[in-house]
Amino acid sequence: MKKTITLLSVLVFSLFTLAQESEKAKKILDEVSVKTKSYKTIKANFSFTLENIQEEIAETHNGSIKIKGNKYTVDLMDTKTYFDGKALYTYLIDAEEVNISEPGENDEGGLNPAKIFSMYESGFKFRFIGEKVESGKTLYEIDLYPENHDKPFSRIKLLINKSDLTLNYMKQVGKDGNNYIIKVNKFETNQPYNDSEFTFNKQEHPNVEVIDMR
Repeated sequence: MKKTITLLSVLVFSLFTLAQESEKAKKILDEVSVKTKSYKTIKANFSFTLENIQEEIAETHNGSIKIKGNKYTVDLMDTKTYFDGKALYTYLIDAEEVNISEPGENDEGGLNPAKIFSMYESGFKFRFIGEKVESGKTLYEIDLYPENHDKPFSRIKLLINKSDLTLNYMKQVGKDGNNYIIKVNKFETNQPYNDSEFTFNKQEHPNVEVIDMR
């Protein structure tokens, strides 16, 4: 009987602790989302790493991103990606080719950069792991778990600067052994960007083959 009571006590304590961790994680994420949505634009320089521990693979590339509302442009690995809010333009520089598509809401091709700061609001459970100090910065560590177990990833780890609530690090843990890591090196806000910067300009690239898959 005593063992049963002890086990029940441990279970109740564990559930209470998890609820607290989830509540604290949501509070921090809500604050990050509100602050991020207040910015007119965002620009970040980052490093992107493809990691596969079993295969001993770790490839890192530098990139940059601009976000304005639901529009974004990404420059990474000899590819420039533009999203004007409706159409996605994937410009393969070396191949002199651009593919145009209209991504759906549930596309699994990758995380929409413009939705990173609000993705937790639906389809995720979350947990506050704790605080850690790296390079003199105190960071919140939060894990996101998809409620849909058919997702190609099992977890997303976020590290958020405690001082200014900016994203410092994100790691998507893939079920196939491939992990995708983004480390933010520089973060700027409220810079003036024209809408034309978020779409592919065909006139500036007359020799590029356009493949419209819409």
